[in-house]
Amino acid sequence: MTDTLSTVSPAALQALEWRSVGPFRGGRCIAVAGHPTELATFYMGTTGGGVWKTEDGGTFWENISDGYFKRASVGAIAIAESDPNVIYVGMGESTIRSNVSHGDGVYKSTDGGQSWENVGLAETRNISKVRVHPANPDLVYVAAFGHAHGPNPERGVYRSGDGGQTWDLVLHKSDEAGPVDLVFDPSNPRVLYAAFWEGVHRAHELVSGGPGSGLFRSTDGGDTWEDITRNRGLPEGLLGRMGLAASGAKPGRVWAIIEAKEGGVFRSEDYGVSWEKLGEHREVRQRPWYYMHIFADPVDPETAWVMNLNAWKSSDGGKTFNLITGTHGDYHDLWIDPKNPQRIIQGNDGGATVSFNGGNTWSTIYNQPTTEFYHVTTDNQKPYRIYGAQQDNSTITVASRSSRAAITATDTFEVGGGESGYIAIRPDDPNIIFAGNFAGMFTRYDHRTGQRQNISVWPEESAGWGAKDIKYRFQWTFPIVLSPHDPDMLYITSQHVHRSTDEGKSWEVISPDLTRNDASKMGPSGGPITIDSNGMDYYCTIFAFAESPLEKGVFWAGSDDGLIHISRDNGKTWENVTPRELPEWSLISIIDASPNDGGTAYV
Repeated sequence: MTDTLSTVSPAALQALEWRSVGPFRGGRCIAVAGHPTELATFYMGTTGGGVWKTEDGGTFWENISDGYFKRASVGAIAIAESDPNVIYVGMGESTIRSNVSHGDGVYKSTDGGQSWENVGLAETRNISKVRVHPANPDLVYVAAFGHAHGPNPERGVYRSGDGGQTWDLVLHKSDEAGPVDLVFDPSNPRVLYAAFWEGVHRAHELVSGGPGSGLFRSTDGGDTWEDITRNRGLPEGLLGRMGLAASGAKPGRVWAIIEAKEGGVFRSEDYGVSWEKLGEHREVRQRPWYYMHIFADPVDPETAWVMNLNAWKSSDGGKTFNLITGTHGDYHDLWIDPKNPQRIIQGNDGGATVSFNGGNTWSTIYNQPTTEFYHVTTDNQKPYRIYGAQQDNSTITVASRSSRAAITATDTFEVGGGESGYIAIRPDDPNIIFAGNFAGMFTRYDHRTGQRQNISVWPEESAGWGAKDIKYRFQWTFPIVLSPHDPDMLYITSQHVHRSTDEGKSWEVISPDLTRNDASKMGPSGGPITIDSNGMDYYCTIFAFAESPLEKGVFWAGSDDGLIHISRDNGKTWENVTPRELPEWSLISIIDASPNDGGTAYV
């Protein structure tokens, strides 16, 4: 390959350009906004692809941030109602998954998204909300949740009166807690409400709730704040994540959705002075660390929306909720036209969709190349195909080129597995595909027959259990490797290396536990209020695996808790070769065995 490339003219290589092969299936979106007067214009912020704009109600989306944003993870977006050419975008999302990217502050556009500049707050890392004063495009508030994985002092509510040239930290709780919601009272923008959350996602656990969680109110535009966390009617004890909504149709009416032992949907009729619990509503507040979003209809005081795994709508002031049919699932944001509540846009883990009839029908998510892939690989067909596992969706393969005028959805199909897995394709038969998913789920797919077969090593239900309580600890995204020397040799990893010689019909363990095996980091995740154990935070696992392409039976294994092992005898014995310079508890994400030297690998 090197000799061949050395004969190619550099000018010819420079002429190559990147091209999108899709798939045009939307990815995670947690920030949306609508133009106040251009009725077909909407914006969405994606967690991996920056900001996109549609001018035809969601039929066609165009990226408007490429070339300006240094990072692509968008946490919040807001348009100035008094001057819709002014747009603010907060980077880094507050839905703090284990796989999440931080941001670099706030970007601002003064020409409707044609150009952008960064206006600061880079160290806030993850921004949950941006709010612009309805009559002053230069008066903007930012709810900066902060670092997703540890403490930082830059958390809090920031205010700028000069369009982002300078910022004041007007509300700070602690280095461990930051705001996840911030709303104006539509009838009086001097009144603001903020919800703070003490939450962190460590390598081995999610923690949602702590003494820093609370509700706050300002009646002077953010100069001073009152702690209303323990006002009459609100739940006692430890609090987790919360969401807020203020009615534009009935001054003084405020809703709160609260994670707590006695949590639920609460409503105030006196600007948060006192509250009434409206019900348990378990379905509208499940997995609270990932959701807890409530929105008020701007015209009807009895209508409220909740975004959760599903979308919910109440017509009786929040006492009961009805399921709203959407386009995907895992809903995170909703914008409702303050003058026409039939015109809305919502963002979920499948993209952004627009409705002009109050949610009865929606635009499509199959026109947004914003798919988040955990891993990608190719087969060796000519022309080759590309394979990946899409977050909160399925695996998918797409052609690298097509006989049609474009690569379309007809050139794609699923290949088994699920949203989070690696994919391996037999080099001698590209119709046989092995694909993983969380909780150790593993499939063999035959494209000739369309058959998908479960070949999991240990097919037990593990949801709700801590890693220490299950037989094999398969990480959310575990390695799958076919031997470069023998396509009948299939390897996957838990805390052990597993091998199959019959395409997954049977398995043998060929290694001891190659992790630190620290039981203190293997408990159930999600507490202390709501347990959320689904494999995302399983720890002390083999996270990376490779076999030397030059020497059969030379294996490299790297763990998510910082160990690297090698076997030179086909798995009979293993040696710890962790570099002394490597920081303890490092995540060994990828190991690439050298194609030139059997004793070399890159980590």
